[in-house]
Amino acid sequence: MNIVLAGATGNIGSRILDEALRRGHRVTGLTRDPAKLGARDGLQAKKANTTDVAAFADVLKGHDAAILSVKWNENDVHQVLDALRKAGIKRCLFVVGAGSLLRTDGRTHFDHMAEKGIQPSTSKPAALALAEVQKVADLDWTAISPPASIQPGERTGKFRLGRDHLLEDDKGKSEISREDFAIAIMDEIEKPTHIRQRFTAAY
Repeated sequence: MNIVLAGATGNIGSRILDEALRRGHRVTGLTRDPAKLGARDGLQAKKANTTDVAAFADVLKGHDAAILSVKWNENDVHQVLDALRKAGIKRCLFVVGAGSLLRTDGRTHFDHMAEKGIQPSTSKPAALALAEVQKVADLDWTAISPPASIQPGERTGKFRLGRDHLLEDDKGKSEISREDFAIAIMDEIEKPTHIRQRFTAAY
């Protein structure tokens, strides 16, 4: 496939890039500093900024699918959606935070963290971005939330999928490696099973 990836140098975006290239896809990696990407087979690095909708739409054009792995406290989801429409890209996947996932007590993970005095700067904006994406009916969107913890680690290919609830193991841990999270994303891009749905992946 010919995929465009926004946020290609990020913690998660860089793993998505690795996984997509590993599978033989062509990737246009978008970042504010293309020099950070370096030269790799199958990769075309381009400078892009979501705040310029027309210019962003231009770099999105001609791709089979778009993956948006950006910080939603620094990017306006409405501008991203406008650019996708202008570019004529129907298939898009949004990486959003874990904060909007529901815990077993019915509260969001964001509320759970806030009670503990933890409020990551990206959490609330990501939840608001998801809420806007969920209103969209003219694009074949998918959103994915990580579990409570997503760190560098092994690429095992072994994890569970869920929908709107935080996944925890029998010890109460909610985690996945960035490498395995990227597998879940690329699996969805290759064989869509969550069109106009949010899902999550964890051990």
